[in-house]
Amino acid sequence: MHVTPSALVLILITLLAAIVNGALGYGFSSITVPVALLFYTNRVLNPALVWIEVVLNAYVLWVNRASVPHVWRRVVPIILGLAPGVGLGTSLVHRVPPGWLKLATFMVLLPLILLQAAGFRRPIKAERPVGLAFGGGLGVLYSVTTISGPPLALMLSNQGFTKQDFRAGLGLVRLAESTFTAAAYYFAGMFATESVGVFPYIIPSLVVGIPLGVRVIRHVRPETFRRICMSFDAWVVGYGISTLLRQLHLVDGAAAFSVLTAVGLVDTWLLYRFFGKQRPDEHAHRQYRYATPSATVT
Repeated sequence: MHVTPSALVLILITLLAAIVNGALGYGFSSITVPVALLFYTNRVLNPALVWIEVVLNAYVLWVNRASVPHVWRRVVPIILGLAPGVGLGTSLVHRVPPGWLKLATFMVLLPLILLQAAGFRRPIKAERPVGLAFGGGLGVLYSVTTISGPPLALMLSNQGFTKQDFRAGLGLVRLAESTFTAAAYYFAGMFATESVGVFPYIIPSLVVGIPLGVRVIRHVRPETFRRICMSFDAWVVGYGISTLLRQLHLVDGAAAFSVLTAVGLVDTWLLYRFFGKQRPDEHAHRQYRYATPSATVT
């Protein structure tokens, strides 16, 4: 099998994405898509990723099935909102030119990635009506990009889900959205030969990457690992926007890369703030560990 440069990039990025998904329970598409869209169109990439995500999300849900009774009522409004959003998003993939669709995808993803990187939290009291509207938007975003991890993770963590409930809720919503989207793509006739042709480059990465991610997360703090992944995504999306601005002749020359420069500066500041905060927390934790035994001596 001849491996083209674009196929090699797809193999490497899906391997990294599979490691992230194995570690965090989500992130396969949010890592894969920003890089893969530099080489493939949404119409080729999306159908392949959707079928893979059906299997991945079913696995995540199965592993966290014990927490499903605790969370299903809270995520039902989001799931109900998905169907109309998926229908609208599928029609956009058909009608919008590939270059403009890529640019719109990157423009939507960038603020979501930076918000998650900043650790944004603001609990919502009217969870059901907001969840229904959020589900509609999520359905559009997922069917256009196959990405929903950053906004969904932001929503669930924002609402105070515990770790296991978070993973179960994530699995429920993402299995629903990937199943709805796979059905919508099928009826829209989007499963073409080009999409099937990328499967051989992705499957081995999943087989190797997911078990590796499960091992990696045992040795790295999940929040630190997630933050590094968000940083990678931010830089890739910033590069994608800059490149497309020049390709679509919206901004000419080196000025197009001012977006990448701005994203880099914002992300560097967020990284500095994140790791600066970690050091005092770790120092306080060590002090507590060593001080506690001596305080109990009489």
